Amino acid sequence: MSSTISKVLTLIIFAFTIMQITLAGDPDILTDFIAPVGTTVDSTFFTFTGFRALLPPNTLPSTFKAFKASKAEFPALDGQSVSYAALVYPPGTINPPHTHPRSAELLFLATGSLKVGFVDTTNKLFTQTLQAGDIFVFPKGLVHFQLNSDTQKPAFAFSAFGSANAGTVSLPSTLFNTSIDDNVLALAFKTNVATIQTLKKGLA
Repeated sequence: MSSTISKVLTLIIFAFTIMQITLAGDPDILTDFIAPVGTTVDSTFFTFTGFRALLPPNTLPSTFKAFKASKAEFPALDGQSVSYAALVYPPGTINPPHTHPRSAELLFLATGSLKVGFVDTTNKLFTQTLQAGDIFVFPKGLVHFQLNSDTQKPAFAFSAFGSANAGTVSLPSTLFNTSIDDNVLALAFKTNVATIQTLKKGLA
């Protein structure tokens, strides 16, 4: 009997552990909000003005750019499990394949059109062409991209994240702009060192 009880308790503990892992995210906080030491907490602390750069008379970038409102740019988000980004895609530009290790991404396309896609853990590609007003979700941690294939018109999108610090791992930059040995990359991509070095020069 005691052996049976022990097994049942073990299964319960295992199930509880799995449930906790499934629910993992930004840690809960025990205060209403978190403010850096020495910060004056008033209504200004809870206001982010960084997106004003998107409005006239400011000049928009000529390459893809993400204007972020995460914990780093907007400290009031610390502990709130949310962040935001405004994404600007000039004609013919791409947000290269990347991942967000700590959050899914919910993208709303405000203007223009975008080809978007992600690859799941079975290497299945899911793609869609979005029109203004569409929403697309990129599951947490999966490789994804967005492409403005229109060579005449820009596209603008907004992305919401379920973390104050979703993190971004850009695949081209991570692979070819770090100190990973050229021989390792050549073997991984079944090519030669010269090709790897050419790719690195293109990203420099």
